[in-house]
Amino acid sequence: MNWTIAVHGGAGRLTRDTLTPEQDAGARAGLAAAIDAGAAILARDGSALDAVEAAVRVLEDDPRFNAGRGAVLTHAGAIELDAAIMDGRDRSAGAVTGVTRTRSPVALARAVMADGRHVFLAGAAADVFADDQGLDRAAPGWFETDERRRQHAELIAGGGDGFDVDMKYGTVGAVARDAAGHLAAATSTGGVTGKRWGRIGDSPVIGAGTWADDRSVAVSCTGSGEYFLRVGVGHEIDARVRLAGATLAAATDAVLAEVEALGGTGGAIVVGREGPAHWAFTTPGMNRGMVSAGGAAVVAIYGDECG
Repeated sequence: MNWTIAVHGGAGRLTRDTLTPEQDAGARAGLAAAIDAGAAILARDGSALDAVEAAVRVLEDDPRFNAGRGAVLTHAGAIELDAAIMDGRDRSAGAVTGVTRTRSPVALARAVMADGRHVFLAGAAADVFADDQGLDRAAPGWFETDERRRQHAELIAGGGDGFDVDMKYGTVGAVARDAAGHLAAATSTGGVTGKRWGRIGDSPVIGAGTWADDRSVAVSCTGSGEYFLRVGVGHEIDARVRLAGATLAAATDAVLAEVEALGGTGGAIVVGREGPAHWAFTTPGMNRGMVSAGGAAVVAIYGDECG
């Protein structure tokens, strides 16, 4: 059984100087719990698709990450959630954006994919579809945390004309290869603090922040979404691996360098069809972790960690 799962909880200004010991320990605990949830499925011969959804749902419920509960606030002080999931077997996919009351956006994205009539749903209508599918609603205010309110107030006090491009508490995601050799990816986010006008980043966009194809790779991204969109990071990594024969490391590093050349920063987790996983980031740190069949789980945050 050659299965692998990798997760991320955002890339950005994550250093030992910017995180308290409590934040460090909390992030590691959350990443470990997500890995455990996905690995438990893979270890009993479950699907990569089920594993990535399970891992991301754990991170969505963890207020220490910018997805689901703990999501950042828009300029208007609201919560708008995005998510996507993709099955490498046939490249079926589901995505949602601007969700405001569905507890698990990634579960909603999975429901969109399973329904099959559409790939991408937006806003209030996506929440209506969630109700039709019997998905759990979140109680009013459930997504909001005191820390996100504090960050929002700080932004507004400073003029409110920018947003948190450092993404130091960013997007969550997972990629996996199951024992049958199938790949899947899932990503979920609250976006960036202070976003305006219904802004959508790369996370829910198939081919940008989320991608899976059994012929090559599964990818989940985190970072400056506007730049990841312009490069089409997920599909670009796939193309370099599948068509140019690049290694996971070479393809990921080259595409992130292209993002950086445009002015963006961030990271990606990638798993290949032969099972190895890889991650890379152009920021001081990235919340990350992985485990493979028969191996020990690795969890890391800072750039100088070997994981």
